[in-house]
Amino acid sequence: MQIAFDIARGLLYLHEECSSQTIHCDIKPQNILLDESLNARISDFGIAKLLKTDQTKTTTAIRGTKGYVAPEWFKNLPVTTKVDTYSFGILLLELVCCRKNFEINAMQEHQIVLADWACDCLKEGKLNLLVEEDEEATEDMKRVERFVMVAIWCIHEDPSLRPGMKKVVQMLEGAVQVSIPPDPSSFISTI
Repeated sequence: MQIAFDIARGLLYLHEECSSQTIHCDIKPQNILLDESLNARISDFGIAKLLKTDQTKTTTAIRGTKGYVAPEWFKNLPVTTKVDTYSFGILLLELVCCRKNFEINAMQEHQIVLADWACDCLKEGKLNLLVEEDEEATEDMKRVERFVMVAIWCIHEDPSLRPGMKKVVQMLEGAVQVSIPPDPSSFISTI
């Protein structure tokens, strides 16, 4: 949980608090470092994008790592800080479920893509399946539910429906109510 909070706060700083707004463009487990106190630090800004003071979106060549890249990169839409929100959502699911986003050796075919499986489990009221090997998580299913719902909001296909990182931090902390996210396929069917 603390790692998720640290990453979310780090992204909030990059997006809203630092003097030059920065889109990291490559949030993934390999770019999160832990210090001696296990505090998470965002690293590898090699493909980050700086925005000018009055700029909220940009166009650029696709950047990032397969599995963590927001859908707007593939649609030639302008990118915003919401691409980092998307990547954070995937990373959050990995942290909650203690597994990679894509597991070719998953027990069942519908479990291969973690994001799809998590959405199905939430919809079917079976979140316990995501954490059944984690005793600590199974004892706090309310928090698991909140974190999974936050993650699903973060990976919504429509970037305008993804929360900003300030709201993500508030939802993770429990300061803001997390509503049930819409079905991710609802946006795809409207295109």
